[in-house]
Amino acid sequence: MRTGLGIFLLVVGAILTFAVRDAVPNVDLTMVGWICMAAGLVALILGLIGHTQATNQTRTERIEHHDGPAV
Repeated sequence: MRTGLGIFLLVVGAILTFAVRDAVPNVDLTMVGWICMAAGLVALILGLIGHTQATNQTRTERIEHHDGPAV
């Protein structure tokens, strides 16, 4: 989930930073783009860290043997 969100924010931020030349009163779209790209990078890193921790779980299997008489 975070990986997809991170990629989405990176793409939207890059579009706002480098491709949009419109002006919105009292809003700097270039700065909003940089903020979106930074948030996307953080989300992407956290998503990758979370994914690697989820796949590196140690599992222990316990097998019990009983040598008693058969019932």
